[in-house]
Amino acid sequence: MRKLIGGTALVAALVLAPSLLVAQGIRYGVGAGLLMPLGDYKTADKMGWVVGGDVTKWMTGGMLGIRVEASYSQTKEKTGVTPHSTKVFGGGADLVYAFGMSAAQMRPYVLGGLGYYNVKVALTGGGSASESKVGFGVGAGVAFKMGAGSTRLFVEGKWTTVSTTGSSTSFIPIRVGLRFGAK
Repeated sequence: MRKLIGGTALVAALVLAPSLLVAQGIRYGVGAGLLMPLGDYKTADKMGWVVGGDVTKWMTGGMLGIRVEASYSQTKEKTGVTPHSTKVFGGGADLVYAFGMSAAQMRPYVLGGLGYYNVKVALTGGGSASESKVGFGVGAGVAFKMGAGSTRLFVEGKWTTVSTTGSSTSFIPIRVGLRFGAK
């Protein structure tokens, strides 16, 4: 009986959630792309991949928003470096400022905020080390309206640095994805 009630509640929430999100000025998005290591991270690793999701609550007027985001990325060693992979998992909160009207076909924006990230380096054949630390980032993007609805295609880059031991782990995730909801 509990499973039936829980399952019914879950289905109802999934069916109702999109209409509630639109009504409350909330946009949610998913994206994937490239991760470009910078600084010391770049000396050991080559470009990798990133996936992530975000939820943005737009304030009255639709130009300023608060975003919560999460991402996972992976890079591999450069030629001549000890074989390994680096994985970064984390999330954060950003302030987002969008230029122009919310109904515009193309809407550029800037963002910046703080996050908490786990950086793990795993040696091929065994052994690994990881650290969870605070990081911050600033970035910019542009969202393109798709059709008559509220769906937008976005392209975004965000310089991010994590205060790891020895030196910071810095990178730029470049994501392309879709956002749904209001604004």
